[in-house]
Amino acid sequence: MPEHQPRARAKPRRSLARTALLVGAFVLVFLVGIAFGQALDDSPEPNGATTSVRTLTPLPQAPPARTVTVTVTQP
Repeated sequence: MPEHQPRARAKPRRSLARTALLVGAFVLVFLVGIAFGQALDDSPEPNGATTSVRTLTPLPQAPPARTVTVTVTQP
């Protein structure tokens, strides 16, 4: 009787593709979760206080009437 050798299976290749697909799906779900969390964090709270920032320009001032110079010496 001829001796039969077991065939090499194509399973490792299929397993590698499945693993790569699962890792890709996991990364995609993870990134969507991060985006969703950022969107929730960026939204304003309902009926919350709103802060607005603006820059005020100074009013014109008249020059001083007199200038005083003070000199201090060390003892």
